[in-house]
Amino acid sequence: MGKKPKHELRLLLAMLIFGSIGVFVKNINLPSAAIVWWRTIIGSTFLALVFLLTKQPLNIPGIRKNFFLLVAAGTALGGGWALLFESYHLTTVSIGTLLHYTAPAMVFMLSPLLFREKMTARKLVGIVAAILGMIIINGTGVGGVNFSAGVICALISAVLYALVMIFNKYLKGLTGVESTFVQLLVAMFVMAIYTLATTGRVLHMPKGYEIILVATVGILHTGIGCYIYFSSMQKLPGQTIAIMSYLDPASTLFFSALLLHERLTIFQIIGALLILGGTAFSQLAKAKKTEKPSSRPA
Repeated sequence: MGKKPKHELRLLLAMLIFGSIGVFVKNINLPSAAIVWWRTIIGSTFLALVFLLTKQPLNIPGIRKNFFLLVAAGTALGGGWALLFESYHLTTVSIGTLLHYTAPAMVFMLSPLLFREKMTARKLVGIVAAILGMIIINGTGVGGVNFSAGVICALISAVLYALVMIFNKYLKGLTGVESTFVQLLVAMFVMAIYTLATTGRVLHMPKGYEIILVATVGILHTGIGCYIYFSSMQKLPGQTIAIMSYLDPASTLFFSALLLHERLTIFQIIGALLILGGTAFSQLAKAKKTEKPSSRPA
């Protein structure tokens, strides 16, 4: 019992780490896919070192058993990150993050079909609230071609985020760190191909202070963040994790306002409350009945 606050503080730290990534990505002048490529290289290398230093064996039979799901999840993970980062450059970090976080509502809509879960009144209210919030943010924030493109990127990233959540729900026999490590490797390979196809070369070197930003995104926001998250969630009940997971987008709004001077209009704030509140309203009812959330799709 005495150690529980320690694990909650570790999870809080992980949420704050994840929530600050947009501030760093916004200031990296590289193609979004190239940022993801560096993120996956550095993050997977960090997790490989964790396995080596802790002498924790990698579950090769489990990876083989879940191979196709891991490939699908890793592909969606890389694509989702690339589109989310692109939305940060085309619109604001706040708007991109909020639209990205409509993904859980998408999963709730599909859960009766995919997971044979009942569509309760609570879930339906949460889904409707999240969709209404998305419409409000989109309808009140259109400010030209760039913003519209950013909205589209964020919404597609939400679809891919939802796919990552769905694929991870079907994984069996792997820890969160193991599945994340393999998915990062898959995403690294996919982003290398995509970067080559779209820019004509794979290697895009950051310059000056961008080297520090890229290294931070890879080491802190991917390697350290994922390790702290999964190691702490093993010690906490599902409802605590579900509640604290919303500190991620909430802290993103705080950091973007404080460091990027982004401001939401009153209608966009209402939309944000509908998206985050509606999703939380649906998810927390489920968290009471389950030990742990299926995964963190980053």
